[in-house]
Amino acid sequence: MPTESTTLRLLTWFSPAFPTGAFGYSHGLETAIRQGAVGDADTLTAWLSGLVELGSGWTDAVLFAAAWRDPAALAELAELACAYCISAERRRETLGQGAAFLAAARAFEPALPEGPVPYPVAAGHACAAAGLPLDAALTAYLHAFAANLVSVAIRAVPLGQTDGVAVLAALEPVVLETAGRAAVSTLDDLGACAVVSDIMALRHETLDGRLFIS
Repeated sequence: MPTESTTLRLLTWFSPAFPTGAFGYSHGLETAIRQGAVGDADTLTAWLSGLVELGSGWTDAVLFAAAWRDPAALAELAELACAYCISAERRRETLGQGAAFLAAARAFEPALPEGPVPYPVAAGHACAAAGLPLDAALTAYLHAFAANLVSVAIRAVPLGQTDGVAVLAALEPVVLETAGRAAVSTLDDLGACAVVSDIMALRHETLDGRLFIS
């Protein structure tokens, strides 16, 4: 695929406008905001940096890369990705987004599979089917992951849009470095240590007056 087409496809697939329903999920961030762990641009930057480098952003990136490399392992990778979901809400989040992503992406790649597939596995598989380069696809995926959570904070802190853009700017080196590591990763590199985020995701299930699904 020519460079211009690659860029256009990645911009489309990982745009906030692509109908994955990501805007409805906070990935436990709503609980962190409600409990005071995240309340401004600095604390949001630290939270998201940890998620991308050491938490679910990292495990998603490793699973994405594995799905990109081995399309035949889709079922096994889907099962593994579900096993890495710390809570029922996170499992519902990744399966819902994965199914929505594949449904929309079939407009571009009609042979994509159907059924519940976790989002990083679905996205990695689709990017391979479309001939999109792994490094660029990982960068786009992780940027979309971070940008969606910045959008959550803009609505729930609330955080100004200028501060939100500043957070994304601060996260650029983290996204690029993590994408680079994930591009040469194997499944042996799976593992996360963003324990507080996991706890917040678990607590979200009983949070009163929730704005987000997870």
